[in-house]
Amino acid sequence: MSVKRFAQSFKDAMNGIRHAFENEQNFRVQMITGLIVMFFAVWLPIRDSERLLVVIMVFMVLIVELLNTAIELFIDLLKPRLHHYAKAVKDIMAGAVFLTSFAALIVGIIIFGPYLFSLIK
Repeated sequence: MSVKRFAQSFKDAMNGIRHAFENEQNFRVQMITGLIVMFFAVWLPIRDSERLLVVIMVFMVLIVELLNTAIELFIDLLKPRLHHYAKAVKDIMAGAVFLTSFAALIVGIIIFGPYLFSLIK
């Protein structure tokens, strides 16, 4: 195992995340929302298991958005040869991001709802 190659892999991964952050508005929104949610997960007295679930959901949304971005970029390279399938694949990936985000919202409401409701009361 080469330490140099391992370090290069880490650098490549960070470049990919940076590219998505700089070029994809949805990824920026999800990243900022994720940071806010993580703040609440630390600030509110939720159980460790709830905190873990919040972290998993935040990362799942970001990962699916990165996959969506990668697939969209790849399809844009092949688009002339794929015609109507290109739109279908992009729509399906957008649906995957939507469902993941919706699941994260439901988990967030279930976990944070009682705490935030008690703060409002």
